[in-house]
Amino acid sequence: MIRQATETDLIEILDIYNDAILTTTAIYTYKPQTLESRQMWYKQKLEEGYPVLVCEQDGKVAGFATFGPFRPWPAYKYTIEHSVYVHKDYRKQRIATQLMQELIQIANEREYATLVAGIDAANEGSIKMHERMGFAYSGTIKKAGFKFGRWLDLAFYQLDLQGPATPLED
Repeated sequence: MIRQATETDLIEILDIYNDAILTTTAIYTYKPQTLESRQMWYKQKLEEGYPVLVCEQDGKVAGFATFGPFRPWPAYKYTIEHSVYVHKDYRKQRIATQLMQELIQIANEREYATLVAGIDAANEGSIKMHERMGFAYSGTIKKAGFKFGRWLDLAFYQLDLQGPATPLED
C-alpha cells in the first residue's frame, strides 16, 4: 500500500536511509542521520508542501520516496528532484517502481515540467528502473563524490512531465 508517511513512520524511514548511507553509494554522505534530523526533514517537507510517501507491506515500511526543489533559484520552480529508497529486505519487488508511479502522478497534478534523478553511475538497478519509466539520460558528473575509498560518478536522468499550461516568471 502506497500512502503519505506519518511521523510514526520516521523510525523505519531512518533505518532505510541510514542503511543506504552505510552500505551503498546511493547517498553521497558518510554519517548516519539521527531521528531528530529525520523529524526536521519531515517537518520541512510538509511545510513546503512536498510529498513523503511510504510503501507499507505487512505493517512495515518497505520503502519511501519524496521530491523537492532541484535548485533554489526561482526559474527552476517547475523542476523537481526525487529520492526513492527501499529496505534491503524488500528490494527487487517493484516497490521503487510503485513509489515512483505515485510521485510522477503527484508531480503531474502539481504541474511540474521536469523530474530529475541523480543516480550513482554504478547503480545499474536504479538506472534500469528509471529508463523503464521513461527517464532519459541527461549527463554524468565525473568524480562528483568520494566514498568507500573511490571516486563516484553521478549520472543524471530526467523525465519530461506535463508542466503548467501557462508557465509564469514570478
